[in-house]
Amino acid sequence: MDLQQMRYVVAVAETRNFTRAAERCLVVQSSLSHRIAGLERELGVKLFARSSRRVELTSAGAAFLPGARECLAAADRAAADAAAATGVVRGRLAVGVIVTTAAVDVPELLQRYRARHPDVHVALRSGRSDDLAAAIRSSDLDIAFLGLPEGDRPLGVESVVLDHDAHVLVVPAGHRLAGVSRVTLREIAEETFVDFVAGTPARAQSDQAFAAAGLVRDVAYEAAVVELITGLIARGLGIALLPSAFIRPLAAADPELALVPVVDGPHRIEYLAWSRFNPSPAARAMLDVLGVRPPAPAP
Repeated sequence: MDLQQMRYVVAVAETRNFTRAAERCLVVQSSLSHRIAGLERELGVKLFARSSRRVELTSAGAAFLPGARECLAAADRAAADAAAATGVVRGRLAVGVIVTTAAVDVPELLQRYRARHPDVHVALRSGRSDDLAAAIRSSDLDIAFLGLPEGDRPLGVESVVLDHDAHVLVVPAGHRLAGVSRVTLREIAEETFVDFVAGTPARAQSDQAFAAAGLVRDVAYEAAVVELITGLIARGLGIALLPSAFIRPLAAADPELALVPVVDGPHRIEYLAWSRFNPSPAARAMLDVLGVRPPAPAP
C-alpha cells in the first residue's frame, strides 16, 4: 500500500467517478483502476461498488477512507515541515471566513501572502463562527476569521482580537426611521426583523442585546446569506441589525438601504483564530503576514 493508491481512492470517493478521479490525479483511467484493484487485492476487500453508471463506497471503503485522508494529510504536513526547515513554505493552507468579515480585506491579504509564499495552495471556506472554530480544533482548518458577541471568545483555539464593531440598524430607504439621528432597541422592538439563522453566533449578537434589554422582537425572516437579508430589507419586508464596518460599504452603493446608529445596540468582536497544537508552516507564515506572533510551543 502506498500514498498514491490512497490518493486514488480518495479521488474516486470524492468524485464518485473513475474518469473524473483520473483527470484530477493526472493519470489515465486504466492506471488508476489498476492501482485501486491492486490495493483491494492486498486488503482482501472491495472498496467500491461499481456499475456502468455509478460508483459508491462499500462499507469497507467507507471505513478505509478516513484513515487514508489522515495518512495523506500527515504526508503533506511532513513534506511541508521538511521544506520549511530550508526556509521554503509549501503545502496547503485552509482558511475559514465568516461572510461578514470586515476587519481584514481577505483578497488583499491573500495577495500579500501569495507574493511571499507562491508554493502554498490556499483553500477558502465560509461558514458560521462556531463551525469554523470547530474545524480548527479538528484540524480541518488552519486559521479562521470569526465574529462573536461581545464577551464571548473562541473555545479551544488560539486567537487574537482584530476589531470591535457596533451594529447599526439597516432599514429600507423609505422607512419611517430612515434619516433619524439614532434609535434605541426599545424604539425598534415592535418592528419586523430579518436576521441570520437562529442559533448562529451572528444571530446571537442581536438576540442577546434584546434579551439584556428585556425586549422581545419578531424575526419574520431568517437567512444565511447577507445578500438575501439586504434584499429582503430593500423590498420592505423587515429591518435588521448588522455590523457597521461590514454593511456601510454595501449600503453606500445601494440607494434602497439606509443606516441608523443604535444607542444601545449589540457589538461584535472579530477574531483571528488558529490551532493551539503545532500550527503548520503555512499557517505560521500567514500569522507572520498578519503581524501576529503565536505563543511558543510548550516544552
